[in-house]
Amino acid sequence: MEAGGGGAGEEEEQVMSEVHLGCPPHFSGLHVSRFSFCSRPLGASLDDGGDGSCGSELIAATSVSCGSTSSPDVDAVTVDEDGDLVLDRRRRRKKYARSDYHVLTIQHGVTSSLKCVGLQVWKAALLLADFVLHKSFTSSNFDGVTAIEVGAGTGDNPWFCLVGLTLARVARRVFVTDRGTDILDNCTANVRMNSGKLKFDEAKVCVRELDWKMSWPPPVGTSDPSDQSLSYSWSAHEIEEAEKAAVLFAADVIYSDDLSDLFFDTVKKLMSRGAKKVLYLALEKRYNFSLDELDVVANGYAHFRSFFATQEEHGDGDAVKRDGLGLVGKQIDLAEVPQYIREYERGKDLEIWEIMYSPDHKLQ
Repeated sequence: MEAGGGGAGEEEEQVMSEVHLGCPPHFSGLHVSRFSFCSRPLGASLDDGGDGSCGSELIAATSVSCGSTSSPDVDAVTVDEDGDLVLDRRRRRKKYARSDYHVLTIQHGVTSSLKCVGLQVWKAALLLADFVLHKSFTSSNFDGVTAIEVGAGTGDNPWFCLVGLTLARVARRVFVTDRGTDILDNCTANVRMNSGKLKFDEAKVCVRELDWKMSWPPPVGTSDPSDQSLSYSWSAHEIEEAEKAAVLFAADVIYSDDLSDLFFDTVKKLMSRGAKKVLYLALEKRYNFSLDELDVVANGYAHFRSFFATQEEHGDGDAVKRDGLGLVGKQIDLAEVPQYIREYERGKDLEIWEIMYSPDHKLQ
């Protein structure tokens, strides 16, 4: 999702996701990264029913490899933390099914202005993709569902397309939403790059514009195929289909109080219509020194937590008295979410929340 920008003509500050460290920071345009996973978590042992091939011994897996989209056939290089070139070594081939091994190819920005952070891949999107992969490999929870990614970007967020692409393998329909033609065009490009590799039908992934400032439902577009500005607009049937969705996903959308207000306004209206829904939201707590509090705080986190009660608070009936409350959340234990995607380190500041709309407390 786009964040707010500065005034016209100002030189905007550039930011970089930790996921992209090692990529060339001064390269203009979009890059391609490859994220690898297979049907067993990293380090799966023989005791887990695997052969260990999805851990450190997996051949052909890459680190986050960045290359210009203008030269997609050129092998990317990988450097270590000291900037030294890392060479791939020939390893003893393991016996494992190639069909279990997958590579996600994501086109993204390496650096961006704050208002275009949706063109980058963030760690919360990778974590949420791990969550989706684990559910799809170990259960039928997401089989045949209709889902919406709210604020997709490239990864998400990524996510998008990491979250949406991994979900598209088993879902019936995935709506990928964000704001801005550049971001939505990039989502579409990522869908096209991965549909053949991950063996899903492109038609089941619907990229649509959803401006949180306009809330839900979005305006219905015309059917004029010559108007390119309407290529990401919604039809009345798609809005009806989206309201029947069972699952919402969002990654790394909590970094501004104003955007959190808009996000939860949209989510609450969407979740209160049509079928019963659950929102899975992944975030990374980012700490900064606050002059107001004279302490190091996670910007926006307390504000984010004000939008829903935990299950304990809901049961006690205390927190539900706050205006606008209609959501109940539960933090998911990350120990229960194995890591499938190799190319990131989780750290201790990532979280996933499962958030439900509570019909007992009507939204304002």
